[in-house]
Order: sequence, then C-alpha cells, then structure tokens
Amino acid sequence: MNNLLILSLFLSIFGLFNLLGIDRNLFYRQLFALFLAFTVFFITKKIGRDFFERNINFFYWFFIFILIITFFIGKEVKGSRRWLDLFFFRFQPSEIFKIFFILYFSSFFAQKKFFSPFEGFFKGLLLFLIPTILIFKQPDLGNALVYGFIFFTFLFFSDFPKRYIFYLSVFLILFFPLFWQILADYQKMRLISFFNPHLDKQGTAYNISQAVITIGSGGFFGKGLGLGTQSRLHFLPENKTDFAFASLVEQFGFFGGIITLFSYGLIFYLIIKKIFRFFFIQQGEDRKNFFYCLGLLSYLAFQFFVNVGMNLGIVPIAGVALPFISYGGSAVLTLLFGFALLP
Repeated sequence: MNNLLILSLFLSIFGLFNLLGIDRNLFYRQLFALFLAFTVFFITKKIGRDFFERNINFFYWFFIFILIITFFIGKEVKGSRRWLDLFFFRFQPSEIFKIFFILYFSSFFAQKKFFSPFEGFFKGLLLFLIPTILIFKQPDLGNALVYGFIFFTFLFFSDFPKRYIFYLSVFLILFFPLFWQILADYQKMRLISFFNPHLDKQGTAYNISQAVITIGSGGFFGKGLGLGTQSRLHFLPENKTDFAFASLVEQFGFFGGIITLFSYGLIFYLIIKKIFRFFFIQQGEDRKNFFYCLGLLSYLAFQFFVNVGMNLGIVPIAGVALPFISYGGSAVLTLLFGFALLP
C-alpha cells in the first residue's frame, strides 16, 4: 500500500506541475483537491472497509438518487449536467460512485445465493443498467463506457455461464444501429471523424490532430514548464482534462511521457499482484477481495488506455480523463478513496 501511495503522490505532483504550466489558478484548485483526497484516504483507512461493505446497499441506492437529482438540477457545462454545485466546490457524483459501484458488485458476484444462474445474471444486468443509463443521459458517454467495462470484466470472471455473456454480446451487436440513433450528434461526429479525419479537419477531427501535433512538438526533453505553445496558446482544446497527457508531453517531452507511463505500469503491477493472490483462494472474503481489486484495475486501466489512446490518435475521443494527470478534484478523490479500500 505504501508503494501505491507513493506512486499516486508522484503522478499527482507531476499532474500539478503540468497544470502550473497551463493555468496557475487551476494549479491551486487541484492542489487543494489533492490535499482533500489524501485526507480522505487516511480517514477511510481509519474507518476501515468493513463499514462500507456493511452499508453498501445504502450507498449504492443513495448515489443512484444523487445521479437522478443531478440530471435535473446539476450544473450545466458545455451541454452536460454532470456536476452538483456545492458552493465551495463542484462535485461529480458519477466519479465518486465508481468505487461504490465496484464495491457493490464485488459483493454481488462473490455471492452464490441466486435462485438460478439466469436470475442472478438478469438481476446484475438490471442493477448495472440503472446508473449507467442515468450517466449516459447526462450525457457522459466516457464514464458510461467505464462502468460498462468494469461490469463486463466482472461478468467474465464470475461463475455465470459464459454463454450468457455471448448472448448479451450478440444482442448488443444486433442492436448497434439503435444505439447509434440515441447517441448525441457530437458523439456521432467523434466516431465518424476518427475513421475519416479528413471529413471535418476544423471540427471534431481538429482535437485529435492537435493532440498528435502537441505530442510531437515536445521532442525528447520537452519545451519546458509553461513553454508549451500548443497548450498555452490554446491550439489544443481541453488541454487540462481530456488532452492533459499531450500537454504534459509537450512540456516535459518524450522522457516525461515515458516516466508517466512507467509509473502507471508499476501501479498496475502492484494491483495485479493482489489479484493473483486472491484469485487462487476464491473463498469467502477473499473472493470479494479478488473482485474488488479486479474492478479497481479495470477502472484505472480502461481510463488510462483510452485517454492515452485518444491523445495518440489511435482510439476515438470519448471524454475519458487520465487518472492523477487530468484536472478534476472528484477524480483524484475517487482514486485515493478506492486505494484506501484495497485489501
């Protein structure tokens, strides 16, 4: 746990310096959020995971209620209602809920008390769809995909018959045209522009093009703190959130990017070690521990690979933040809260 905490602190500080080179005001806000997140980490460790496991049903439905409230009274930013304004800070329920979602389904998939496998599978699918649809309708496709990836990872490693997963996959493929129709126009354009970037060079394809240019302009050692012209002069959109990795590489170069990737690799390695330890026991509390570690890895790895892929232009833009590096208080608080609950 100490190694995870050190790596989290290192990446967070690296992310702070990246913000300092872009916007000094955001640097101070993120610094406060980081202080709050580490405070939450130590308080959570003191409380213990048992408290959250005993009350996980309450927390799960409480956050679903908060998601519903956010849908109606949430602060609208760029056409999305994802935040609740608590005066002194903005709170994103769909971020904090990720850990309770993982904790809830860790207990769900560890139990063997279903009337039948199909009954358990259908119940789990329904419980997954309720919050995911609410998040998708904010609209927040990126976070909805994160929840979907976590849930399908749980399904794959669960005791449910694998044919259920196959049937569900076939169903999703067959109904993809319907799914396409319910996407927002900007989400459709992101996908189209990814496969045909020449179609809208000054629109949705502009972001990917600028991200690739920004990364390339950093060279090996970067332009220096605060000297990244692409990000500082706002040629790169969303330079502090979706494309924070591109901003980081422009300032600190290929060398800084490799250090960042290596640090994430160490975090993945430490969590995978825990997964393997619990995988070969798979009884009682250890089975819950296995699913919790698996869920946390799925959440972290999915956001990492999608975000870095977006910045490199190899996956479509999905509005997924890079943990510890992208600006956002709710995100860093969520990660450290999740790390505090690791067995």
